[in-house]
Amino acid sequence: MNSNIGESQNISKPPYFDGNNYSHWKAKMTIFIQSLDYNLWDLIVDGPNLPTITLENGDVVSKPRNLYDDNDGKRVQINAKAKHIIICAINSNDFNRISSCVSAKEMWDRLEVTYEGTNQVKEAKVSMLVHEYEKFTMNEKEDIKSMFSRFTNIINALQALDKTYSKSEMVRKILRCLPRSWMPKVTAIEEAKNLNVLALEDLLGSLMTHELSMQKKDDDEEKDKKNKKIVALKSSQTEDSDDDDDDDDDDELAFITRRFKKFLASKKKFGGRPNKKFHQKG
Repeated sequence: MNSNIGESQNISKPPYFDGNNYSHWKAKMTIFIQSLDYNLWDLIVDGPNLPTITLENGDVVSKPRNLYDDNDGKRVQINAKAKHIIICAINSNDFNRISSCVSAKEMWDRLEVTYEGTNQVKEAKVSMLVHEYEKFTMNEKEDIKSMFSRFTNIINALQALDKTYSKSEMVRKILRCLPRSWMPKVTAIEEAKNLNVLALEDLLGSLMTHELSMQKKDDDEEKDKKNKKIVALKSSQTEDSDDDDDDDDDDELAFITRRFKKFLASKKKFGGRPNKKFHQKG
């Protein structure tokens, strides 16, 4: 079953928003609109400046279409195009929320308020995410890839709320979040690389390579320990076998000694002649 069902995989269609994970959709939608026409994106962010006229009483109203000039027509057309793109990307519930909006900017802003909240709510979310960013550290027994994925999720969520960090800040943050066992590698990177220009992807690759080396070293040490245990066990078994042989020899010697003592005793009893019964048994 396709896990992406409901979401367009066609590069000519806008990414579909099903009402979940708004920040993810917003990021994809932003890139999609910009790829079509940056003027569209500017219009959504800054507003379309739709044609208006000022009445005698000072009220500002929409300009009647019969009074449009060529420039007015272009502005109305590009606003309609931006509205169409947004509407094609949303579900029926969100369509009902924004269908009455006159401009594409109003549509976009209403979606943001619905899913991100007012500016006050957004500031609270940013504050919470910044706290997560500052407290971020690599968990015990966590691998580099998983750690980097958690870090990226925080960064992307902040970016969706217009809070960004420079690449050098993020590189230094990742190096600081590594455990003590990684300190030799951290020092090596700081001495060999210019952290102001080091790309996050390059840092990730370097850390993953080092992680593989550490895992191989641990595996080799574990094999050595197992081999030493096997050698020690075999040695112990050999010693036990030798002890058993010695015990058998001792038992045989004791038996012979007892028989010899009986022989001497019988010889003495019968005047130096061996006991006939003992001699036959012997």
